[in-house]
Parts: sequence; structure tokens; C-alpha cells
Amino acid sequence: MANPRKLPEIVGELAAEFAGTMILILFGVGVVAQVVAGGIGDHDSIAWAWGLGVTLGVYTAGRLSGAHLNPAVTVALAAFKGFSWHKVLPYSLAQIAGAFVAALIVRWNYSEVLAKVDPGFTVKTQGVFSTLPGNGELPVGTWGGFRDQIIGTAILLFLILAVTDLGNSPPGVNLAPFVVGLIVVAIGMAWGTDAGYAINPARDFGPRLASFLTGYATAWRDQYGQLYFWVPIVAPLIGGVLGAALYELLIGRFLPGAEETERGRFPSEPEPGLLPSGPD
Repeated sequence: MANPRKLPEIVGELAAEFAGTMILILFGVGVVAQVVAGGIGDHDSIAWAWGLGVTLGVYTAGRLSGAHLNPAVTVALAAFKGFSWHKVLPYSLAQIAGAFVAALIVRWNYSEVLAKVDPGFTVKTQGVFSTLPGNGELPVGTWGGFRDQIIGTAILLFLILAVTDLGNSPPGVNLAPFVVGLIVVAIGMAWGTDAGYAINPARDFGPRLASFLTGYATAWRDQYGQLYFWVPIVAPLIGGVLGAALYELLIGRFLPGAEETERGRFPSEPEPGLLPSGPD
């Protein structure tokens, strides 16, 4: 068997992004399926499961890739934190693939209850996999969802940079994933009405594609029949860059002796001495 340490570094990074995003979506899409199709839980359980999914995904991928798990994060870190632009597309594709596979697993596991509550696989349960303006029920349109996703993702990136900037006052290294998860919980509780807080192009596009391939003919459209799939892709990319720019403008540039996170990686690796060394 080939020694995995001989493989190019990018292979491990992409595997980590795939696995971390898959963990995130297993919990996130899984809890929405349980609430919508199974009738178990409520909005709070959705917000907490998404946040915990982020935490567990970051713990999964943090050591190898920095655990972006989100193309909006990857683009923002490339724009402002020195992450390689050459890795942006590979990271994003790995994240989408992880989200797609996870959504297929959820779709398969909840196939019976989804078919019972929505035999035609319509917009009634489409929101299990992908977001809709006003969550498919409230009077919010395409541009309302677009606005919401810019704001929500800007908040996400502003706070991610705030709690992971080594020049600021970050949490302990092993607590950073937990705090990032709490950020997602808070966004879900405060910013989930207008567009379901996708705040992540991979989180929305991967499961949307999985649902389309497994019977949801209207997956690319919203409840009004308008093409909507592009909103949770484009708006979070804009919002992520905006949030990162605001952080640098208002906080980052004023930090004395600020130490940049290495090449756009979150400080998720343990500090020297915290874990025993493995064999060479």
C-alpha cells in the first residue's frame, strides 16, 4: 500500500474538505428532514443541529485543510488572508461533492417518510434539501433572498475572522470550531426567515442537485416558479468578501502586531505540546 504521506498535500486537503462538508450536511439536512418529514423537532433543533454540524465538520477537517467547508469562506480567505487562489476551485468542488453525497444519504434514509408526506416531491419538502425565499411560505421574493444572503454571509465571515484572527483575542485553539458553530446557531436563530440562511454555496447547490436527481423536478425554482438556485450561490460569495473586507477595515488593520493566520487557514491545529507526537 502506498504511503499516504507521499501523496501531494492537496489530496489530503481536498479529502478533508469533502469529509468535513459531508459531516456538516449529514447533520444539517438530516435535521431538516426529521422536522419537516418526520414531524420531530422545531426551528430551534434545526438551528442547533446546523451549528453542531459545523462544529463537527471543522473538527474533522481542521488539521488538514483549515476546514473552510464553504466556498464563500474559501474565496474570502483568498481575497484577504493569503489563501492560494489556485486552490479556490478545487476546494469548492470538494465541498460541493461532500454536500452532494451527504444529501444523497439523507434522501435515501428518509425516502419513506418523504414519500408519505409529499408523494409528488414538490416544494412542500424541497426545503429539506435547498433553501427557498421566505422558506417557501412567507412573502419574500428573489431579491429579498439575495439581500438576506449577502447580509447573513457577511456576518458569518466578519465573525469567523474575528474569532480566528491570532492577532485578536481568539478562543483556545481546540475551542475555535465550537465557537464557529455557535456563530451559525446565532445566524440561524436571527437570520433564518427571509432565505433559510444557506450562507454557503456548497451547502445549497450540492443538496439541490441531489434532490433534483432523485425526483424533485422543481429543485432549481422557488415557490413562485422563478429560477432561484443561483441566489444562494452568488449572494454568499458577495457577502463573504464584504464581511471579510469590513473586518479588515474596522478591526484587523488596527490590531497591534497582528499575526496573520497562515495562508488562510483557521487556527484549528493544536498548539505544540498539547497532543503527543505520533511516529515519524
